[in-house]
Amino acid sequence: MATVVHDRGGGAGDAATPAPSRPSASSRLPSPFRATSPFRTTSPGRETGPRRDRRPLGLVLAPLLGLLALAVAVGVSLGSVSIPLGDVWAIVAHRVAPGSFTPWWSEAREAIVIESRLPRSLMAAAVGASLAVAGGVAQAVTRNPLADPYLLGVSSGAGFGVVVLTVLGVGAGMWGVFTLPMAAFLGALLPLAGVVLVARRAHDTTAIVLVGAALTMMFGALNTFTLLVLGDDHQLGTVMRWLAGGFGDAGWTMLLAPVSILAVAGVLVMLSSRHLDLLLTGDDGATAMGMNVPRFRLLMLLLVSMLTAGAVAVSGTIGFIGLLIPHLAGYVTGRTSARLLPTAAVLGAVALVLADIAARSVSDGAELPVGVVTGIVGGPVFLIMLWRRYGRSAT
Repeated sequence: MATVVHDRGGGAGDAATPAPSRPSASSRLPSPFRATSPFRTTSPGRETGPRRDRRPLGLVLAPLLGLLALAVAVGVSLGSVSIPLGDVWAIVAHRVAPGSFTPWWSEAREAIVIESRLPRSLMAAAVGASLAVAGGVAQAVTRNPLADPYLLGVSSGAGFGVVVLTVLGVGAGMWGVFTLPMAAFLGALLPLAGVVLVARRAHDTTAIVLVGAALTMMFGALNTFTLLVLGDDHQLGTVMRWLAGGFGDAGWTMLLAPVSILAVAGVLVMLSSRHLDLLLTGDDGATAMGMNVPRFRLLMLLLVSMLTAGAVAVSGTIGFIGLLIPHLAGYVTGRTSARLLPTAAVLGAVALVLADIAARSVSDGAELPVGVVTGIVGGPVFLIMLWRRYGRSAT
């Protein structure tokens, strides 16, 4: 009897087997948050980023912008003199479009809203957006998910400028009310010079990070020495209040600098978003795509430092915004820089406005520094995210 042999290879069944699908172009783009973000809550086989990438950016930003407007309004409403939200909107609308409302409020209440609380809330929003964008760019340029705007020593340099002005009196009164912010801004440029020199000679991001750490320690030591040896208790209190961060001196004229820097730097960063994505492939890969990597990295570091200097000059040192918010934005909107950075800007603005509200609401007779609030909230949140990320990976 003949044996019937069934051929199981190369038949029509194999032809019907679909070929493995190639990942989409958006999913192939590199990201500093793909495998290292503490906010990633899905397993590697269930990455949800590409699905979020397909949502129009406007659908992501619209509710966030609405939340920002509400947070600013609440920030203007709350204070030692509580003002109803309806009055806040009416007063602002009356100033923007005179005649839109017939005033039923007092001139004193209008002055509180327009001259005091509104510029303060807007400054908090501008500083939060600046730090968040600077943090996102710093993490992309250094390919380090733990990088933040202060990685390059900008905050320590700004503190040195404030210490020199306060203790030694160098330049005191030269720019009027802008003297302290200008001293902080000029001091923030000092570490930048050292980073630029190293970036032009060493094309390694590790060297740049190490130089930033060294400059941070050096300027920190100079600040401590100057305060303890040459300063008095009053000067020490002035510097410590500035270092803790806050918006007590906010005003319309002081708001101009961070907003202008954020607008210019934001446009340049968005125009360079594709190059930021290419840089995440590594220097060799970016060079193969035609990028001048040293020049581009130098430009991005300059923008990070300018954003941070503009923010620190008017607010002091405020932590965790530039570290946490870019990760949260990557979780919300996806991986590419063109989507992540605008989302980070709005989220950073919302976060810092809420932190300022919390700082003013803790006690009726005292106001906490905003940097204290962001540290108290941001530290545990970051630890929880790290625990979730690495605890899930371990299991």
